[in-house]
Amino acid sequence: MEVPVSRFVDRVTVHVAAGDGGNGCASIHREKFKPYGGPDGGNGGKGGDIALVVDPGVHTLLDYHYRPHVTADRGKQGQGSMRNGASGADLELLVPEGTVVSDSEGEVIADLVGKGTRLVLARGGNGGLGNAALASRSRKAPGFALLGEPGEAGDFVLEMKSVADVGLVGFPSAGKSSLVSVLSAARPRIAEYPFTTLAPNLGVVTADDKVFTVADVPGLIPGASRGRGLGLEFLRHVERCAVLVHVVDCATFEPERDPLSDIDALEHELAEYTPALSEEQGAVDLNERPRLIVLNKMDIPDARAMADLVHEGVRERGWPVFEVSTATHDGLRELRFALAEQVENFRAQLPAPEPRRVTVRPKPVDDSGFTVEPDPEGADAYVVRGEKPERWVRQTSFDNEEAVGYLSDRLAKLGVEEALARQGAQPGSQVTIGSVSFDWEPTTPEGNAATGGAGVSGRTRASPEERKEAKRARRTGTTDAAGFPAAGEDPVEPAEAPEAETDEDEDELR
Repeated sequence: MEVPVSRFVDRVTVHVAAGDGGNGCASIHREKFKPYGGPDGGNGGKGGDIALVVDPGVHTLLDYHYRPHVTADRGKQGQGSMRNGASGADLELLVPEGTVVSDSEGEVIADLVGKGTRLVLARGGNGGLGNAALASRSRKAPGFALLGEPGEAGDFVLEMKSVADVGLVGFPSAGKSSLVSVLSAARPRIAEYPFTTLAPNLGVVTADDKVFTVADVPGLIPGASRGRGLGLEFLRHVERCAVLVHVVDCATFEPERDPLSDIDALEHELAEYTPALSEEQGAVDLNERPRLIVLNKMDIPDARAMADLVHEGVRERGWPVFEVSTATHDGLRELRFALAEQVENFRAQLPAPEPRRVTVRPKPVDDSGFTVEPDPEGADAYVVRGEKPERWVRQTSFDNEEAVGYLSDRLAKLGVEEALARQGAQPGSQVTIGSVSFDWEPTTPEGNAATGGAGVSGRTRASPEERKEAKRARRTGTTDAAGFPAAGEDPVEPAEAPEAETDEDEDELR
């Protein structure tokens, strides 16, 4: 039976969709001998969030390579008897430490470092309110409920960048994996052919009381910064390294290669590579990292002559050179302490981490929360943009006239009608809010007055005195077709109105 080989995946694109909110319930309480039980519809549940959580036990993004689509549960619908719907369960995606999250445009969103670090990628939609929560003094028993809001969705790129202090770079078969195995307790795969290592290997190294991590970058070759070979896939793993170590094969059998040309070729690739992380996210230009040269395979006699040439060529650059043998462990102690010293010096140069400060950005007093602009796609058309209006439209069931009226009241109270009138909108103009377009008809006195006083019915709203005079005129039969006193006739006062009837008229006017 063939055993499947685990793959190392350090870059994936995930498609996430948070859960939608549950719809509210429109229900009237029914009980014997209680014909007017009142509204008792519950609210809908909130949709589940999708978050990334750093887990030290995860070392690859393989799971999301095979399952890139992630969807959270939606909230349950509310029910009668004041029963709210259950919220959808949140999903936590475990990622390795050092994962960098970018959006579909390539902009870095977050750099996840530290056990338990959490980032919410998509938030679930809020549940809709039931008719019990919508009841008010003016709306005793609403016959509608609000719909749940849709959850957030999007595409995100996850890149794993190894969190290592020392990065080992070198040509294939230079002995990088062997060096990691003898410096630490890591046991990478080692073989006598190029590109044996297809994934970065990390090891923890101890030098007295100093502890640091070492990672090898699989087989860099000329052209790696442009995507040749495996270098472009793994160069990202040296972005966080404090020290870069050139591992040079001093016993190569290729006549056209020599250690100095190998070092120059790799330095060119490191200079051409552009890190994705910025300085604010802990990355430093690769050209400014300290360098060490490790001449490997010194147990082979022919390597000694090659090592003398390297010493002469590197001396001008001021880089320390160490001769080691992973077979006999010669020179490893000196190398281990030199690496620890370089790492400590680099850490000391870093600025002290400052605690995160909470930034409060209050909204301006005159900020209405929405904008009204002419629609460039049509004449006499306008577009309303804003978090509140668009959210209210998504929550409205347009099959229910009462729900549409409730939306109209909310928009009018927010000031949308006044803003439309100031922009020049007239009754019948097309207005678009979110994904819904409709013909605008002003419903408030402000909207009617701003459009010339005509409004929907052709009249401005009558004052209480005018309505009182119209009622008295209807009793005497001196009214026009609209119910107001006829032109040229004075309203006739009733001869003797009983006091109880007069009180009733005043109550109706209130």
